[in-house]
Amino acid sequence: MYSMSAIGALLGLILSIILIIRKVSPVYSLILGALIGGLLGGFTLLDTITYMVDGVKDITPAILRILTAGVLSGVLIKTGAASSISNTIIEKLGRSHVYLALALATFFLTAIGVFIDVAVITVAPVALSIGKRLSIRKAVLLLVMIGGGKCGNIISPNPNTIIAAENFNADLFSVMYANILPAILGLIVTVYVVARFMPVMGDLVQEEDLDKEQENLPSFLSSMVAPGVTILLLSFRPLFGYGIDPLIALPVGGVVGVMAMGKVRFLKESMTYGLSRMSVIAVLLVGTGTIAGIIKASTLKEVMLSVLGNTNFGEVLIAPLSGILMGATTASSTAGATIASSSFSEIILNAGISGIWGAALINAGATVLDHLPHGSFFHATGGVTNVNINNRLKLIPYESIIGFVLTFSSVIAYYLFEG
Repeated sequence: MYSMSAIGALLGLILSIILIIRKVSPVYSLILGALIGGLLGGFTLLDTITYMVDGVKDITPAILRILTAGVLSGVLIKTGAASSISNTIIEKLGRSHVYLALALATFFLTAIGVFIDVAVITVAPVALSIGKRLSIRKAVLLLVMIGGGKCGNIISPNPNTIIAAENFNADLFSVMYANILPAILGLIVTVYVVARFMPVMGDLVQEEDLDKEQENLPSFLSSMVAPGVTILLLSFRPLFGYGIDPLIALPVGGVVGVMAMGKVRFLKESMTYGLSRMSVIAVLLVGTGTIAGIIKASTLKEVMLSVLGNTNFGEVLIAPLSGILMGATTASSTAGATIASSSFSEIILNAGISGIWGAALINAGATVLDHLPHGSFFHATGGVTNVNINNRLKLIPYESIIGFVLTFSSVIAYYLFEG
């Protein structure tokens, strides 16, 4: 048993990035990158495949939890609970606080377990309607929603947080709780700095951009039952010392929520939708597991540790930087958090950083560049708001600023509470 060179792992990553950018399936890109990286790094074919399979084995428990999380996500979307929650937030804050209302809506939806792209899609019809009345440009509306979603995503029971917590053997609720202050700071920067001072760009909302809003939505209070029950169950370990696994807490929250809304008839549809969404993530994680297995077996970790050891921050930067690098590689916060936490958890823990903060720092770092054009998030969010490709590209620096604020403030929070 020996470690392959860091050069092999890096070449495998670069190959994966090139293939993903060229629109090759991300799963196959990552698998091929892992295979080539292992062979170039000095492993035999048998050893390379063994490490790839071991990488997938390491994330199998998290994949199981992510699949069951589909029940909660499906219930929130298919019953209209997510729309009810977002509409209520926007209505209560009103036109005078429109940026805060839109950012807070996507923030809250992602924080309770809705995928960030689905959160933007859910809030977009109301955002465009408001934008039409107030003459707000579509690019600004989109940036505010994305910023709020990124902030909520680092404190949510979404796949990125589940996978990071699992790989560090950390309590999920504690990992979510660790980034609360960075998430709030990021929300403030999104609404009162980035959105207000970005240059005027993009088109105004047109009549053809508007979509029919959902009808027959459940009440706000009944919509809150599903996320409320889920968060309550997840909090049992840190509050009472008795842990309820996310594999149980997330689907139970969804089932209780659908009963509270009186929409049990939607349960089957919700489960089907949730499974379809989570299955895509699960398959992607298989690909990320293979490249993570190669990286974990390589000397890349030691090289990074040696370089960062000469900085003032030292080893603590491995967590956020690995999240940034892998998030950029895959253009996905979930895949980025998976590869980073699978590959670098051991060395981060050995450096004296707790599992909770290792997971939280990686999770924050994965938001910095997860919106690059070779990922689906870039296109899905631009498409739902009818923002053309040129204007969508112009938003990338501002999205990155928000992700950097989240990451930097997460590092500062670590030093304040743990360092």
